[in-house]
Amino acid sequence: MSLPAIQTRYLFFTGKGGVGKTSLSCATGLVLAEAGKKVLIVSTDPASNLDEVLGVDLSQFPTAIPGAPGLFALNIDPETAAHTYRERMVAPYRGILPAAAILSMEEQFSGACTVEIAAFDEFSKLIGDPAITAGFDHVVFDTAPTGHTLRLLTLPSAWGEFISSSTGGASCLGPLAGLEKQKALYAATVARLSSASETTVILVARADTASLREANRTRLELNGLGIYNQTLVINGLFSGDTAGDAIAVAMAARAADAIDSMPSELADLPQTRVPFLPLGAVGLDALREMAHPETAVAPNGIVMPETLLPPNLHGLVDAIAAKGHGVIMTMGKGGVGKTTVAAAIAVALAKKGHKVVLSTTDPAAHTAAAIDGVVPGLAVTRIDPVLEVKQYTDEVLAKAGQHLDSGGRAMLEEDLRSPCTEEIAVFRAFARTVDEGKDGFVVLDTAPTGHTILLLDAAEAYHREVMRIQGDMPKAVLQLLPRLRDPSYTRVLIVTLPEATPVHEAERLAADLARAGIQPHAWIVNQSLLASGTKHPILCQRGAYEEPYIRRVADSLSKQSALIPWLVEAPVGESGLEHLIGA
Repeated sequence: MSLPAIQTRYLFFTGKGGVGKTSLSCATGLVLAEAGKKVLIVSTDPASNLDEVLGVDLSQFPTAIPGAPGLFALNIDPETAAHTYRERMVAPYRGILPAAAILSMEEQFSGACTVEIAAFDEFSKLIGDPAITAGFDHVVFDTAPTGHTLRLLTLPSAWGEFISSSTGGASCLGPLAGLEKQKALYAATVARLSSASETTVILVARADTASLREANRTRLELNGLGIYNQTLVINGLFSGDTAGDAIAVAMAARAADAIDSMPSELADLPQTRVPFLPLGAVGLDALREMAHPETAVAPNGIVMPETLLPPNLHGLVDAIAAKGHGVIMTMGKGGVGKTTVAAAIAVALAKKGHKVVLSTTDPAAHTAAAIDGVVPGLAVTRIDPVLEVKQYTDEVLAKAGQHLDSGGRAMLEEDLRSPCTEEIAVFRAFARTVDEGKDGFVVLDTAPTGHTILLLDAAEAYHREVMRIQGDMPKAVLQLLPRLRDPSYTRVLIVTLPEATPVHEAERLAADLARAGIQPHAWIVNQSLLASGTKHPILCQRGAYEEPYIRRVADSLSKQSALIPWLVEAPVGESGLEHLIGA
C-alpha cells in the first residue's frame, strides 16, 4: 500500500495548494473504513473540493459516503459558521439593547476575521471536545493550503492570548465574554494538536523543489508550535521506464533532482511515495487505486488525441502590453501555477520596456524564487503581514491616540492587538499595491481562491472598521473596488490545470467574481501534457484525460483562453519563464 501507516486518532493532511491533500486524505479514510474503522473526514478549506472527490453533497454535519461503509465526511463552511457564531453572540442582547446597538454589533461581526474565528470555533469542537466525535475511531482533517492552515493552527494561542490580555468588554469581534467561554476549549485544542499519541500531521508534497520547500517550511513552523509527530508523503511521483521520451525523461529527472536536494531534516521524516496516476483521483475507485497502485492496469496502444488547442500566452501578453499600464491578477485554486504564470507575464512585460511590479498577497507564495535573478525594470515585492501590522498600528496610534487620555489610549492599543488588525493592514497594503497600476504594470500573484474572495469581500467590513477606529479611509482603498471592476484597469487571469477539480474550482471562482462585479479577462490552462508532444503511453493516457477539460475552458467558460504545455525546461529563471510565454 502507498499510504502512510496510521497510529493516531487525529490526522492532518497539509501542504502547498494542489499537492493532493484532499485525494490522499480521502484515500486514507477509505482504507481505514475498509479495515473496519469508523472514520470522519473533515475539510477546513474555504475552497474545499471534498464533495467532488467523494462524489456526494456534504454539509456541516457528518454524511455517510455511499459505497464506503463506515466512512463519513463534512465541510466546515466558513460563511455558515460565521452566521451561526454571529447569531450566538448577538442573540442574548436582542430586546435588551437598543436597535442601533444591535446593528453596530452585527456590523462588528461582519469582517473576515469573524469568519475565521467562527470556522475555527467549529474546528475546535471537533478536536478539542472528544465527545463531539466519540463515535469515530479516526478523524481525518483535509486542511487548507499551507498559509491558511498554519494560521488556523496558531489561532488557539493567538486568540487565547488576546482574550487573556483584553481588559475591556468588547473587541472587533464584539463582546469578549463570548470568547472567554471558549478559552478552555481552545486550550484543549492546542494540547491535542501537540500530543504525539493523539495527532499526526502528514506533510503532502509533489516531487518538485517549490513544493518540498513549502513542506519544510511547514515542518519548521509546526515544530515551533510544539507539533512534532510529522510524516512526509511525496505524491504523484513519475519514475520508472521513460521509454526515451523527452517529456518523460525530464519529468522523472526533475522529480529525482527535487527529492535528492530536499533538506536533510525533511528527508529524515517517515516517508511515503505515491506514484503518478494518469486518470486523476476522483471517485472511490480512483481512491482505491491511489491506495493500491499495484492494481492499476498499464495502458496499451494509447496515442495522444488530435484536437484544436488554444494558443500560447504570447498573444495575450502582447495585447496586455499594448495598454501601457494596469493591474494583472492571476487567480485560481492553489497549486495550479499562479505564481509561475504571474512571474512569466511580469518578466515578459519588463523585457518589453515597461515598469513592472510583481507582488503577492499569498503567505505561501515564492515569486522571488520563480524569477531567480534580477530583471531590469522589474521590482519583486511581497505584502508582509508583520510589517503592515506594525506600520498600521503606529499610524493609528499617532493619529487617533494623540488626544486620548491614558485610559482611552489603552483601550485603543487593546483594540489594535486583535487579530482583525492584520486583516485591515494587509487589505490596505493590497489597495496600495493596486494603486501603483496607474503608473505602470502591477502583476499580483494572489492567494488561493478562498482567501482571495475573503480579501475582495472585505471591502465593506474594512470600511466600517477603519471608520470606527480611525475615522477616515485612504484614497487607494476608496478606489479599490471600482478599479477591480474596471476591465480597462484590472485584468483577472484565471489559471487552472486540465483536470476535473481545478476546472470546477475555477468555475466557482468565476461565479464568485461575477457576484463581486468582476469579469475575468482570460483563462489560462497550465501544464498540459496533451500539448507537450510526449509519446509516452502513460503520459498520453493523461493527455487524453485532459482533452474534455481543455475543451470546456476554451469552448464554454472563457471569451479568451491560452494553453501552456508541460515543458522540458523547468519554468524557473528568465529563460524558463520566457519559454512559458511561447513565441
